[in-house]
Parts: sequence; structure tokens; C-alpha cells
Amino acid sequence: MAIACVFTRASCGVEAPRVTVEVHLSNGLPAFNLVGLPETSVKEAKERVRSALINAGFEFPQKRITVNLAPADLPKQGGRYDLPIAVGILAASNQVPAKALHQCEFVGELALSGQIRPCSGLLPAIIAARNDQHHFFMPIENRHEAELVGYKHSYFVAHLQNLAAFLHGQAQLPLLDTLPEWIEEEPLVQSSLCMSDVIGQYQAKHGLEIAAAGGHNMLFIGPPGTGKSMLANRIIPLLPKLTYDEAIEVAAIHSVAGLHVKPQNFLNRPFRSPHHTSSSIALIGGGSHPKPGEISLAHRGILFLDEIAEFPRKVLDCLREPLETGQVEISRAAAKLTFLSRFQLIAAMNPSPCGDTERARSTPDQIQRYLSRLSGPFLDRFDLTVDVPKLPAGTLTQQHQPSESSVEIAKRVKQARDLQLSRSGVLNSELTPKQLKQDGAITQPDLAFLEQSVVSLGLSVRSFHRIQRVSRTIADLQQSPTTERSHIAQALGYRAMDRLLAKLNQQ
Repeated sequence: MAIACVFTRASCGVEAPRVTVEVHLSNGLPAFNLVGLPETSVKEAKERVRSALINAGFEFPQKRITVNLAPADLPKQGGRYDLPIAVGILAASNQVPAKALHQCEFVGELALSGQIRPCSGLLPAIIAARNDQHHFFMPIENRHEAELVGYKHSYFVAHLQNLAAFLHGQAQLPLLDTLPEWIEEEPLVQSSLCMSDVIGQYQAKHGLEIAAAGGHNMLFIGPPGTGKSMLANRIIPLLPKLTYDEAIEVAAIHSVAGLHVKPQNFLNRPFRSPHHTSSSIALIGGGSHPKPGEISLAHRGILFLDEIAEFPRKVLDCLREPLETGQVEISRAAAKLTFLSRFQLIAAMNPSPCGDTERARSTPDQIQRYLSRLSGPFLDRFDLTVDVPKLPAGTLTQQHQPSESSVEIAKRVKQARDLQLSRSGVLNSELTPKQLKQDGAITQPDLAFLEQSVVSLGLSVRSFHRIQRVSRTIADLQQSPTTERSHIAQALGYRAMDRLLAKLNQQ
């Protein structure tokens, strides 16, 4: 019977569900029918496949061809189905042996000449094929994605004729010759972005160290030109490298978004800094064919929002749920996709529309309206809000003692992180209230002191727990087994926004 089955992979967010391409040749008037919920780009495969087979020297069957893409309820889009459809037609017409397709998966777009063109978002498909232990045939131009996974049964195809010769056992295809042995933990080296470049701002530097050690969200508040963006850009050298599994997780999201991860940056944490004119879809993700947004591209890394008060309030409030859950669900009529978004939020803003609250041209009412662009629940998501004041006169011209480099601070950050992971399995910023009660090591009198401070500042219960987490991180940086009152007092010192709002309310 003239029927063949070929396996391929769909693109469904960062998942790659298996799709069976069933090809049936029957007698009747020549026709080419494609069923199984194909979208326009898949329907156009009929013309590409016909021309590619003829131009590659194969016979295109003059029969009634029916191609079914199963499961039928899964939407299919893109040119990735060209190659499996072509292979299915060749197998059904006995131009390649059907037994050679056993436990094989094919993905690729066809040129009219029979060449195989690259596809975007193949990394999840390679990982899925590795998990199923299937042979995976892919365009040779997608080799860089296969090298990140290091799956030894990845085959690279440049032309239909090469693939047919391989399936007949007459030739070999290029294999993955380098497994990911080059991925190893490099010793800490001095980055071009070093904390020693920042003059003064010792409280902000220490706040950045605390944020890096515990994975806390942080907001810098200060006049223009005081070094807020400069400090935020220097947090990446303080953070440890990604593990291999984390890096693959991040690379899969970037692959789906059509971004190429260079091998030398594979273990580096992502740093995303979108402009304040970005829409909610650009930030959260979405579209008719949902793609990951900036928060997902910053997964396991840093999302830096400079001039955060200039972002539309509705856009910022979209971040509230992902900041708590570590993922974002995008629902559309065709599908419901989930993208991971466990990122660390670093933001910077001016304290008033004219730039400064001292000798300000703006009235207190104008300043309050400016600050109200950030809703209370959104501000609650920040563990630390740090004041970055103007430097005293003469600071820029006088001689300075060399300050700590990023390498020295990164060593302390890594020790604190290792301590948190060995104790609780997660960073302090991710501790649940129950874990915080078990591992916080805060005495009852110190908790009463903290509660009194929270009530006097008018803070929420969420802030009460967040201050405890920051206090625990400060204790970890000092290698203290318990959280002392001095650590709590220091954590309360990183509440610049609360002090600013209280000051404005008194005027």
C-alpha cells in the first residue's frame, strides 16, 4: 500500500510536540491535498515540495496525494514541515526505503532547488528528539543550535539528494563532531564592567551586592547623572555563571524568539534593557503566533528598566504576576502557552519630573503625581529601594583609594548563594513564608521590632516578608548563622521610596 509515516516536531512555545506526517498515494486525478490544521505558510509547502522534488532529480508521483499532519487539533505554522512531507512522498513512492525512517525525525524548509534552508526555534525540537532517543535530521545552517545540546544523533542535511543517498546507505551525512566539552566553569576574570569604576555611592554598591547575593528586586532612585544605570549594568559580573541545564533552558527561549546564542555567551546570564516605549506585548510576550517577551528573554538573568516612571502604568502592572510566579501564561484562541520568566528586576528612576527633589521646579503635588505612575502593588515587588544621591563637592577631583573590584564582590556573592542553596534549595528571594519561618533564624523580639517598623512606615504584609528575606541575605553575606537586629535595621535602611513618599505626605 502506497502509504508512509514520517515524524517531525511542531513549535508550541518552548515545547516541541511530535507531529506524524502521513502520506497516502492513491489512484485518481492528480491532486495534492494537505490536511491537519495547516496554516497558510504550511499550505504553501505543496508548491515548494513539488518544485524541490522535481529539481532535485526525483519523480513527483502523478497520483492523488493526501498528506495528514497529526494530531489534527494542533495548529501548524512555518516552513519546517517541507522536509518531512517531501521524505514522506519519496517513501510512499518507493524512492527511498521506508524502513530507513524508523525512529527518525525530520525538520527543514525546502528551497525550490531542493536545498534545505534553516528554521527558527529548533532547539526545543533537538532536546525533545534527544529525550526520545530519535535520530534528528536538520538543516546544516542550524548546526550552532545542535552544538549547544550536544546530541550525538543529530544529522545535518544540505540537499535532498544528500539525504536520499544517506537513507539508501550510499553516503554519509555530517554528524555532530564536537560534544559540549568546551562548556566548563571558567575562573573569575576581570570584566570590562567593574564596580571599581563607580566613584562613591557606597550604600548603593552594597545594596547591589545584597541584590546579587539573594536575587532580590531593586529600585535605584536619584537625580540624573548620579550613576544609577552605571551601577545596574555592573550586576552581571557579580552573578555566578549559569549551570548547563539553566543555560539550555535560557537558550531554548531565545531560539523560539529567533535569537542566536553564541557559544562564548552560552553560560552568561541574560541582561535585557527594553526602552520605555515598549508595549505590554513586547515586554510580556504574545502576538498572533505567541513569542516570548523581554521578561522571558531575561529568564535566569536581569531585566533592567531604566527611567521606569516613563513606562505606561498598565505595562508595568503586567509584571506583577510574573514577578511572583516566575512564569507568564499567554492565552489565545488557538493555544495557551507558558513561558518561564524567573528574572531579577532592576529599575532606575528620578525622584521627580524635573530630576531632583532638592531645589526642585516641581511642586509636591506634581512630584506625587509623577511617583504615582508606579502603583503601590508594583512598588511592593521591590525588596530594596536605594537612594543614589549627588556626590559631595570635590569628590570627582580628589584622589581615591582603589575600591573593591567586581571579582572580589562576586566571590562573596557566590559564597552567600551557595549557603542559601545548601540550606533551603532556593535563593532567599524565593523563600516561601513557611521556609522563611524555618530558615530565617529571627528571634521573636526582633520580629516584633520589625513588625513595629512596618506598621509605622505603613508597609504591607508582603513588605514584612521581603524585609525578612533581605535581612537573611545580609546575614549570609556576613556568614552569620542567625539574623540579628542589626541586619534587620540595615534592611530597613534600603526603603528609600517609602521615606520619600512619607516626606511628601508631610509637606
